[in-house]
Amino acid sequence: MFQSLPLTIREVKATEARLNAIYDAAKLGLKGDNLALAAGMAPTAYRQLCELDRVAQLAEQKGRADGELLASKQLHKAALEGDAKAALEILKHQHGWVAKQAISVEVDQRISITSALAAANERALEFIEAEVLEARPAPARLKAA
Repeated sequence: MFQSLPLTIREVKATEARLNAIYDAAKLGLKGDNLALAAGMAPTAYRQLCELDRVAQLAEQKGRADGELLASKQLHKAALEGDAKAALEILKHQHGWVAKQAISVEVDQRISITSALAAANERALEFIEAEVLEARPAPARLKAA
């Protein structure tokens, strides 16, 4: 015998508390399923809420923007107070600055004229021997009777 199961439709609404939770999680830099879970929602419910109510997406975007603004202000404050590393990070990431990289190679090599002449003489002798061997006629082969 088949028994019907009671159907309860869960209503997904963008309440003020839910929007604040989404905002807070996004401000901390959370994304996707982690953002949904931190906001106290199931990931599927969060995606559904974003599709049904664009205010949820706006809360996420606003949270991300405010989090980035806060971090940027802290970084700029540190740079203004003399933190060179913070200033370099701002230059690199905000302005695309790249430090010049210089490579210095020093080679100290001494050349001996006598050893260079000896090596050249040796190569010349090898070349002459190779030429002589190529110029010699091949020995005649005897045919077996």
